[in-house]
Amino acid sequence: MRFTLALFAAATILAGGAQPAASEPAHGIAMHGEPALPADYRSFPYANPDAPKGGEITYCVIGTFDNLNPFIIKSLRTTARGMMDVIFGNLVFESLMMRNQDEPFGLYGLLAESVEMPDDRSWIEFHLNPDAKWSDGEPVTPEDVIFTYDIYTEKGRPPYSNRMDRIASIEKTGERSVKFTFNDKADREFPLIVALTPVLPRHAIDPETFDQTTLEPLTGSGPYTVDTLSAGERITFRRNPDYWGRDVPAKRGFDNYDRITIEYFLNANAQFEAFKKGICAMHTEADPVKRSRGLDFPAFENGDVVAEEFEVGIPPVATGFLFNTRLEKFSDPVVRRALSMLYDFNWVNRTLFDNQFQRTVSFWQGSELSALGVPASETERQLLAPYPDAVLPEVMDGTYRPPETDGSGQDRNVLRAALDLFKEAGFRIDGGKMLDKAGQPYGFEILTSSESEQRLAAALQRTAQRLGIAVSIRALEADQIQARKQRFDFDMLIAAQGFSNSLSPGIEQIGRWGSSSANTEGSFNLAGVASPAVDAAIDAMLNAKSHEDFVAAVRVLDRLLMSGHYMIPLQHNTNQWLAYWKRYRHPEETSLAGYQLPTWWEAQE
Repeated sequence: MRFTLALFAAATILAGGAQPAASEPAHGIAMHGEPALPADYRSFPYANPDAPKGGEITYCVIGTFDNLNPFIIKSLRTTARGMMDVIFGNLVFESLMMRNQDEPFGLYGLLAESVEMPDDRSWIEFHLNPDAKWSDGEPVTPEDVIFTYDIYTEKGRPPYSNRMDRIASIEKTGERSVKFTFNDKADREFPLIVALTPVLPRHAIDPETFDQTTLEPLTGSGPYTVDTLSAGERITFRRNPDYWGRDVPAKRGFDNYDRITIEYFLNANAQFEAFKKGICAMHTEADPVKRSRGLDFPAFENGDVVAEEFEVGIPPVATGFLFNTRLEKFSDPVVRRALSMLYDFNWVNRTLFDNQFQRTVSFWQGSELSALGVPASETERQLLAPYPDAVLPEVMDGTYRPPETDGSGQDRNVLRAALDLFKEAGFRIDGGKMLDKAGQPYGFEILTSSESEQRLAAALQRTAQRLGIAVSIRALEADQIQARKQRFDFDMLIAAQGFSNSLSPGIEQIGRWGSSSANTEGSFNLAGVASPAVDAAIDAMLNAKSHEDFVAAVRVLDRLLMSGHYMIPLQHNTNQWLAYWKRYRHPEETSLAGYQLPTWWEAQE
């Protein structure tokens, strides 16, 4: 029998008034509708539950690390990879439920074996798995869950530190049960965010020192523990032979290696050389020209290294030049739009990428959530009514496209159109130099951390200089870029990792674009967006009850981001490309979100 969340439970009249009736305990929940998998599912569709255990793998990254605690503001962007990691897996820490990457937003039991929630989502109650244990053998308890929110609120980093803003109370309701009751600030997605919040062990954490960086291994409930490390260079995780969750359906087919090592490199060239030598198991490359020219080493030619493309069913990652709109030089959206016209995608795609890319325009491009080429619906117009000038007319009617150039890198028509916008903003050219409305020479600095970023920055620099704009390029190490990001100390930088957008965008949009995060140190709102219209669109998205209202709200957000020109979008491929040593294997089925490295294994030969 399939048990699902009773989203339409009848209301029960209690002494305090009409209250929603409790639902039956469920194995999973979904943002919209019901979870896709039945209660008796064996594993996630993209995992091989019979994958062999054993072997080891080494992943390679660029940068450094000086901390093992991913939940504090200090060294936020230099915390060791793998502790909580969307790519390599949550090796040490776990949450109450786990996301199925093969549906827009569906969660299934992990630390919690079942969950209850009423239709209005005013509360949620988790029933902990009786087998759930920390790596030191202590049981996971409701007290741990309550402690987690206390320590996050007092000494955690955003967004964990802000979770209690939407919670009225947390209470232990049974030996293994804990209930969250929400206040009027919570939205319909928030119960799922609570379900995905990492849980910490009360008995193994000193509240006095929690907010300090540490290289001492932390106690978690995850499948791995920290084995060895060399600060800033290497960290190795060892699979816990007593891991409590190996037979939980959501974890079957995951965590197959006995040892996982993550090596750090200063730059992409050193990382790629290590891959060719077999030090790194895998290599990703966004540049299709580098792919074709770079894989000419013996291991690839003899078949020991293979390259593969994986189909993806979610919107492509949106990368681009990010404006720091906190600065006066980028505060005017007209100026940002003019600068956006100076990125000659046609020239870049032809000369640098052999015409292998598509132009990125929308943040949800290629999906029903995208506003690109779609006239605004009546619902969208109603949402935007209080903000009549927030969306450009051509974005509203679906006709907006970035300018097409002749690919020469010096298209006079586009340069003239950009100059007209600069003049509209009060700028002028005098003596071959662009002067701002105060009569001062106009220019800015682009931060880069790789050779490929420098090439893209040089393309923008070259075109901007034709209009007398002084653009300088500064190359920094990845860790220096991360430090600059954390304190918003930059003019412009390239969001090379970009913004990954799912088919169920949610609370992460506040962190990226919400006014509340615009000046919060360490937030991901790098552009400094502080727009009431954007805030209203995100709020409507988070509280949408119907699929139609949800789509309308996301499209409104998309229109606002395109119209605001907070970023000069770059380009994308629709599939994922990965080169790897052939002794590593992956399941036959690829998830909606693409390949999932925690489900891979090493062939036992």
